[in-house]
Amino acid sequence: MLGLLWLDYHADQARVAEEPAFAAAFELTDHRGVVRTEDDFAGRWMLIFFGFANCPDVCPTTLAEVAAVMDGLGDDAEEVQPIFISIDPERDTPQALADFVPLFNERIIGLTGTPGQIAETAEIFPIYFERIEEASAPDGYTMGHTSHLLLFGPDAGFVDSWPYGTPAEEIIADLRERI
Repeated sequence: MLGLLWLDYHADQARVAEEPAFAAAFELTDHRGVVRTEDDFAGRWMLIFFGFANCPDVCPTTLAEVAAVMDGLGDDAEEVQPIFISIDPERDTPQALADFVPLFNERIIGLTGTPGQIAETAEIFPIYFERIEEASAPDGYTMGHTSHLLLFGPDAGFVDSWPYGTPAEEIIADLRERI
């Protein structure tokens, strides 16, 4: 009997380990003015990065890496949707994102929302961000934030993340093994 209980416990633990830590969930407006949710990307892998358009270094560098990943994937790029979610809704309107995101790659979708929507989305993922007063920055502030690139599977479940500065080649190799 003890052996059966252990097997049941072990099977339950294996099922728990297979479930993602969290799933992508959002309802935000894209850089074309269309409301999007994670359901719009069902069946595709999602590469999600949180940042802001006035970022002086981390965000443009990461978006350039995402563009290189998409180019490097070739035909497999159709299986992946890159998404940039703004953590600065005061400045990052859909129009501001329309001017910013396509500079890197036409496949990247920029998302923004109200401050409440962004805060709710940040809790779901979960990511950190904060406004930092800085007189020399545009509008007198900048944003501190999580700088990982997040990967979600075709079911929107969290799969993995890469820290800032991970080379595109490493991300491409990892994605090719998964797709």
